[in-house]
Amino acid sequence: MQAKVSIIMGSTSDLPVMEAAAKFLNEMQIPFEMNALSAHRTPEKVIEFAETAYARGIRVIIAAAGMAAHLPGVIAAITPLPVIGVPIKSSLEGMDAILSILQMPPGIPVATVALNGAQNAAILALEILACSDEALYNKMLEFKANLKTKITKANEELALIKYDYKV
Repeated sequence: MQAKVSIIMGSTSDLPVMEAAAKFLNEMQIPFEMNALSAHRTPEKVIEFAETAYARGIRVIIAAAGMAAHLPGVIAAITPLPVIGVPIKSSLEGMDAILSILQMPPGIPVATVALNGAQNAAILALEILACSDEALYNKMLEFKANLKTKITKANEELALIKYDYKV
């Protein structure tokens, strides 16, 4: 089995957030890899990773980082693959990470999800892969249908809750 998605984080302290992406990809049966790389501490490893990702079968990269959050942007500068940045809340309420990932120069896009939004990053990775894979497209349709079902069921449950002034 060859990984299609790579989950990269600046350090293993990001793992509690990034587990949501891993769990979603696992549930969708999308092969993925997971590594810790630092744009500041191991720049040569980041370069090697980004330069070899496509040849290794990677088609989407999810890169998480907090604070200065350079990892997603550095990877995007090196590889033509889509990079999804996950800002991690670690300092300044996460605004430093959000802005570091979001404010990329022209030509070096990084798709950016919400603060600690690892699951949405994995969903976006699935949507990207589904563009050229009918089986994944069908999984995406099923996932979206299940979201509708959850809300419909929640509304039915809310209708049963009684309050004196609820009409």
